Amino acid sequence: MKIVRVVYTTKAEYAAQNQQNIKNVMADLQKLNHPGINYNSCLSADGKTFIHTAFCKADEDQKVLNDLPSFKYFQEQLKASGPEAPPKQELLTLVGTSKDIF
Repeated sequence: MKIVRVVYTTKAEYAAQNQQNIKNVMADLQKLNHPGINYNSCLSADGKTFIHTAFCKADEDQKVLNDLPSFKYFQEQLKASGPEAPPKQELLTLVGTSKDIF
């Protein structure tokens, strides 16, 4: 299993558009219903810091996520917006979970 956490801060005026782009990714993932991907995104209390956590069963599953057109668009738009704090990626190791992820 591969777990990737990404944190970044958008400019305040871009936060709403970023949320919409994330919702588009989530809608596509729900339609795809790929069993090896569990992807979550949260917004901090400041209204502009986003935390994404992707749980991928295998490297192939992460490739499915990364190749999704709405995900590529989300990433391109985020980069073009000039975030206050650029995305910082961290690889995590699962210690435990209250429910099966896959």
